Amino acid sequence: MLLNPGLDLTLRPMRYPDFYERYRGGIRNTWTVEEVDLTGDLPDLAALSAGERHLVNRLVAFFATGDTIVSNNLVLNLYRHINAPEARLYLSRQLFEEAVHVQFYLTLLDTYLPDDKDRAEAFSAVEHIPSIRAKAQFCFRWIDSLHDLRSLQTREDRRAFLLNLICFAACIEGLFFYGAFAYVYWLRSRGLLDGLATGTNWVFRDESMHMDFAFAVVDVVRAEEPSLFDDSLGAQVTTMIEEAVEAELAFAEDLCGDGLAGMTATDMRSYLEYVADQRLARLGLPARYGSANPFPFMALQDVQELANFFERRVTAYQTAVGGTVSLDEDF
Repeated sequence: MLLNPGLDLTLRPMRYPDFYERYRGGIRNTWTVEEVDLTGDLPDLAALSAGERHLVNRLVAFFATGDTIVSNNLVLNLYRHINAPEARLYLSRQLFEEAVHVQFYLTLLDTYLPDDKDRAEAFSAVEHIPSIRAKAQFCFRWIDSLHDLRSLQTREDRRAFLLNLICFAACIEGLFFYGAFAYVYWLRSRGLLDGLATGTNWVFRDESMHMDFAFAVVDVVRAEEPSLFDDSLGAQVTTMIEEAVEAELAFAEDLCGDGLAGMTATDMRSYLEYVADQRLARLGLPARYGSANPFPFMALQDVQELANFFERRVTAYQTAVGGTVSLDEDF
């Protein structure tokens, strides 16, 4: 089975061809940070209000370490315990993509925060900004939950692994980052920070694929060992997602303050609850909130971006290998 201890090195016969196709899809969707032009964002940054500037500064401070946390869990926990070479091919590709995201956010900080002191504060946000520290501590708690597990020998070990995997798919990549993307696309809807939005389009696509892969792993594990995902684990997942919503809402209250035109903490609560229900539905669990998506600009995110090919590469453009990209996730 997929979570059996050991080291499977055999790619033929292939047990999980879907994972191999996901790896190939990741290769087709290669992009580089050098393709993102952030210089046009500088006049927009200078024209932002104090509240908008605070939001952007907090947002890039979260980005500074967010994908590094995801990469650590990928290396320390997921790769170790998902025992299929085709799945590990995809995880290797995901790790590369997370590295590209880290490079993008580093470039973003260097461009947006030219002062060394400001950049240092952004990178240390997990220590001195309470709303970011709370999100980081939530992540670290689930990374550490598997710290002493060298292999998944028991049913309880595999349940603990499932909780970690679901946390990073549904709560961190599927909620924390989706909340962050909403701020970026709110700015874009107002004609601001096009460079940030362009890079985020590619990050958004990658993160959607990462989340979908993790949920596919959950599906396989549930099919191979149905008793693992019982009512007790379902209740734990629901509680975990509730905690993630509250942590992300505290971040929203920090970013939005008393509210900005078209972006308030109240609206973000509705959006986060809407996204949380989507994650619960993907796991076959009952909706918790019943909130609607208040952001029209997020409802359009599954529409392929149109651009003049000779001006810049569209986000759907692929390298070398033929194929198609589709985003069918509910945003």
